Amino acid sequence: MTQTEGRKKILELEDVHTYYGSIHAIKGISLEVYDGEIVTLIGANGAGKSTTLRTINGLNRPRQGKITFQGRNITSTPAHEIVKRGIAQSPEGRRLFPRMSVVENLEMGAFQRTDRGGLREDMDRVFQLFPRLAERKNQKAGTMSGGEQQMLAMGRALMARPKLLLLDEPSMGLAPILVERIFETVAEVNKQGTPILLVEQNALMALDVADRGYVLETGHVALHDNAKALRENEQVRKTYLGEE
Repeated sequence: MTQTEGRKKILELEDVHTYYGSIHAIKGISLEVYDGEIVTLIGANGAGKSTTLRTINGLNRPRQGKITFQGRNITSTPAHEIVKRGIAQSPEGRRLFPRMSVVENLEMGAFQRTDRGGLREDMDRVFQLFPRLAERKNQKAGTMSGGEQQMLAMGRALMARPKLLLLDEPSMGLAPILVERIFETVAEVNKQGTPILLVEQNALMALDVADRGYVLETGHVALHDNAKALRENEQVRKTYLGEE
């Protein structure tokens, strides 16, 4: 039995091509995320990992190919509508509102929601996942450490109560001890029922937490397999895990 057998497909990209002007950034990417999974995209800088996420969340519209989310075609759906349908992203570089408090930033994550009654419950959940944020809930986001800001960016995405969470470089610029903490939380969020598509420079940590992975090279999928097989793949170990 394969890892995905019997599971419901949440997201599918079929032969997706995305351009920045005349630059062909994504060259026919196909990938899938199933319910309950963590899927990771690994690859060198410029391989197309973040562009793939931007294409899924509607910030970059593909010129060719198809994106399906929960059985519905979202290829041409505007970004705000994609959030409403249940895809939330914690972006690379955090992108917080620096002059707003922790609580205000979290509330911004829920601005499209109509079930106001569930907000308190979800904020409590974020504070359980990240106790540090509860201690600093009235502090301005711009005055917090990089690790705390990353926790807040993830918490803000969770406030949308996503059916799929996109994480773009959550460990970037963090001390090793904080990287471990972030990845423990990624695993916990997934365990609580949220499928995750993870873009991460730290390939070893990403493959440790993921079920499956795709290796991107210059805008196309060079390799995809379950995470354990990718960790043991000689080419992956040499190129992305820094092993001789």
